Amino acid sequence: MSYLCLVSSNEIPVINIPDLDKCIHTFFHLVFTFVWFLFFSKQLQVDTISKPLMFSVALSFVFGITIEILQNLITTTRNADAFDIVANMVGSILAVFVIVFCDKTNILNLILKK
Repeated sequence: MSYLCLVSSNEIPVINIPDLDKCIHTFFHLVFTFVWFLFFSKQLQVDTISKPLMFSVALSFVFGITIEILQNLITTTRNADAFDIVANMVGSILAVFVIVFCDKTNILNLILKK
């Protein structure tokens, strides 16, 4: 996924939908945060969701900012965008809501096979 974030923008097809880029950032970080939450939940084997949730949100935040910095530093066709970082954070926050909902409705127990 990191490759796709740093590939030349000349190689990405142009689709004229306003703010599609921000929607993609939001969706990616929602999924990214949720998947890492599942990973940390299995690895840490804790009874609450707080620690895996903190780790997954922090990882998503650091990854998003790192990619934006790298786009600005090592690519010639991509630029850092503060609104991309905001979209990333929105995706992570939405993931938190999804995770809390899944926890309250015992869906997480089914996913994690607890």
